[in-house]
Amino acid sequence: MKPSHILLATAAILASGACNAKNGDNAASGNAAESKAVETVKPPANGDWSTVTVATSAGGFRMGNPDAKVKLVEYGSMTCPHCRSFSETGYQPLVQNYVKNGKVSYEFRNYVRDPFDIAASLIARCNGSKSFFALTESLYKDQPDWVAKIQAAPEAQLNGIQNLPPDKQFIEVAKLADLQQWGAMRGIPAAKSTQCLSDQPKIDQLVQMNSDATTAFPQFQGTPTFIINGKMVDLGPVTEAQVWSALETKIKGALGG
Repeated sequence: MKPSHILLATAAILASGACNAKNGDNAASGNAAESKAVETVKPPANGDWSTVTVATSAGGFRMGNPDAKVKLVEYGSMTCPHCRSFSETGYQPLVQNYVKNGKVSYEFRNYVRDPFDIAASLIARCNGSKSFFALTESLYKDQPDWVAKIQAAPEAQLNGIQNLPPDKQFIEVAKLADLQQWGAMRGIPAAKSTQCLSDQPKIDQLVQMNSDATTAFPQFQGTPTFIINGKMVDLGPVTEAQVWSALETKIKGALGG
């Protein structure tokens, strides 16, 4: 059985175990699962490093200067409300104050908690690196709407989806949440999103990224989780609203002040 099929068969409703409001208990160290070294990239003509985006060898998408002093990785779940909170409070200041000027590179790696997470992630990744971050932020903004549609679905409909072949499952999940229509309004035609949602190697890549994360960081417990220069960040006993300020302190420390 494909790993994606196992995920769907064991998660008929949104999971909560891998989405934490606090980050103080998630700290660990490790250097595995980091992106391989990349060739030096010429600075952008406009001086704005946030316009430089690429897919990474670890399966994520990176924005910014590949030679930045601070290399920040976020493991995030598209169905996690705490990740949505960080998107709302931390994404813009991170990009505006640290990524644009080339001091920090920011890589986002999807951590899929359930089949709905996989479907949303496949939509965000469908057009590649140039639109990934914008689509991801939009999915977080609209998360309450499309998640509510999933939660309102009859149990019989959810059970029917898990009996479908793997290459059909995530198309139906996306239809349930109106994600294909959502994507079509943002530059992903339905034919293209159907192709992305049935791309088995891409689905398996998402599942493998989960395994890579927990292998590299055995104490990985929830999302969002942050890695700075190969080490998992301990933000301390912070509330959801304090995550960005705590992370910014760690970024400043890694920058040297």
